[in-house]
Amino acid sequence: MRNSCLYMAYSVVALASGGAVAADSPSSVFTLGQINVSAQTAGQPIGGASLSAEEMLTFNKPMLDQALDLVPGVASSSTGGQRNERLVYVRGFDRFQVPLSLDGVRVYLPADNRLDFGRFLTPDLSEIQVSKGYASVLDGPGAMGGAINLVTRKPTRDFEGELRAGLSFDNGAAFGGYTTYGSVGTRQERFYLQASGTKTETTHTALPNDFKAVPSENGGNRDQSHTADWRVNLKAGFTPNDTDEYSINVLKQSGSKGAPLNVNDTTANQRYWSWPYWDLQSVYWLSNTKLGSASYAKTKLYYNTFQNGLYSFDDPGLTRQTLARSFRSYYDDKAYGGSLEMGTDLIPMNTLKGALHIRRDDHREWQRIYPGNFVEPKQQALEDTWSVALEDSFHATEALDVVLGVSHDWRRLHKAQDWNGTATGSMLDYKRADSDATNGQGAVIHRFSKTGEAHASVSARSRFPSIFERFSTRFNGTASNPDLKPERAINYEVGASERFGSTRIEGALFLSRLRDVIANAPIVINGQATTQSRNMASGLYRGFEVGVSTSLTSTLDVGGNYTLTIRSLSDPAIPNMKAVGTPNHKVFLHADWRPTESLTIVPSVEAASGRYSQSTSGTVFLGNGGYVLANLQASYALTKNAELSAGVRNLFDANYSLADGFPEPGRTVFATARYSF
Repeated sequence: MRNSCLYMAYSVVALASGGAVAADSPSSVFTLGQINVSAQTAGQPIGGASLSAEEMLTFNKPMLDQALDLVPGVASSSTGGQRNERLVYVRGFDRFQVPLSLDGVRVYLPADNRLDFGRFLTPDLSEIQVSKGYASVLDGPGAMGGAINLVTRKPTRDFEGELRAGLSFDNGAAFGGYTTYGSVGTRQERFYLQASGTKTETTHTALPNDFKAVPSENGGNRDQSHTADWRVNLKAGFTPNDTDEYSINVLKQSGSKGAPLNVNDTTANQRYWSWPYWDLQSVYWLSNTKLGSASYAKTKLYYNTFQNGLYSFDDPGLTRQTLARSFRSYYDDKAYGGSLEMGTDLIPMNTLKGALHIRRDDHREWQRIYPGNFVEPKQQALEDTWSVALEDSFHATEALDVVLGVSHDWRRLHKAQDWNGTATGSMLDYKRADSDATNGQGAVIHRFSKTGEAHASVSARSRFPSIFERFSTRFNGTASNPDLKPERAINYEVGASERFGSTRIEGALFLSRLRDVIANAPIVINGQATTQSRNMASGLYRGFEVGVSTSLTSTLDVGGNYTLTIRSLSDPAIPNMKAVGTPNHKVFLHADWRPTESLTIVPSVEAASGRYSQSTSGTVFLGNGGYVLANLQASYALTKNAELSAGVRNLFDANYSLADGFPEPGRTVFATARYSF
């Protein structure tokens, strides 16, 4: 990894006026797909952190959750349980509180927004943008704790392409899966075209050799650990001049996976689930138009679909569906909307921007119920979300900027249905309730030297609850609450960065106060004990991040980052409540050694302290131990365009878990070939 530094890149908000994209930019980053929190000024990422395509390749991170674990302040985790979903926490904020976008288009599942970060591939990305705490109100609603944006690639030359293939092997040298990627594109004076596709399949993962067999898992190959995912991306762009750009994009991805069992649960408590399909498709238009000499307009239009199948079986072999706990659940969702952002330099010292976002989510679901093989009528939830925002940047001096932003979000629910019962049931229409929220933020950025910068920010943001949180009965285990209010957080941050010769140091202190956090409260209805989602919990998240990178010699670079995150959640109805999913301490260290012109060796270490998860029933908080993972990758350049790589993840076969009862894979060996033209 030549001159690559996995450190934090802080400022807080884009200060460049207009946001026009130069047509002759040599970067493969699809700048139309970037979000405001990570726009670029003087070549530096603004707001949070930016992870490049080369960094993801260097550390062999083909899945999104794996890649984000490299970023300070971000921790990957797992849901555990039958859902077998990979999670990401940004300074303690979860997937509901940190929106995920692809080229700036929100990826949202209207029923429950239970995004599985393990289903998103990275080989076709140019970068990942991460905003932590401060996410610009211009980018739309929901960014209570930050934002994540996946930016695709665009071509930079008359004709170009890349082919990549990789194989993985478990700790017994057995074949474990493969990853492939291919792209081809052209960039001409006034237009560009690109097509890319990537696919990864894991036949199985293997448990560490010192895992002790239990009734639900005998060790060796992890049962039901297979996954398969692919994505295709088509892009066409028109650049009529040096400032304007218009692009239409088609993206489709599909996935399937098994659900390994909880090794600590009894056989009677196991549930046998699988996902035969988990599919997303998006068609979106992006544009950037310069208006006169000091203004611009950006537009975004999109149509997204999401299809999901979840099957529950009677037996671990996934062959029988005869008992009442078996089912086939189907989701069929659509979302369409758009946004308009405009900005102008009113005076040389000031940039004013405004944005309007509109979105409609249409959710359809139904089940096949056993015994009886009864298929429910389709149930619908229909909802609109709006947001208006203003952001003003005052350039007080050449070295000092002050930024203020405000937005108002509102949501209108048109329909929320459920099927009540089995074949003799009836359609239930839930009470409809609307919500709105006002958000505000501010930041001060001071560039105290040519390479140094300090900032301070405060951001008060909200997050609307999902359909699931308001209405789902969790298989008749809880009561609905249509009047559930938005969650809220106020995020504070101070930070600084400076370069001393070949050494760069960056760091930040952060604190977040949460209120109206949604939690399941125990209640009694008609004499029956149950639970209900309520705005009850409060929280306090605080900590700091520091990153360092330096060149020790002309052939050796080293770097790393450390994050301290202390989280507390309290709810009077939930004694001993714990914040789950994140460790207090997280470390990433790496070196880049180039003993010859063609050979690069990259050792790295990932370490984290213990974290809490919940039992299968959700009633008990359980602690999981920390881990230290040693990794190694070596790359050899055969020619200017061809490269071979090989490496090992979890070199010492550590036995660890991120959620109680769900051990992570043991030692994995991989090899990759890459050819570009």
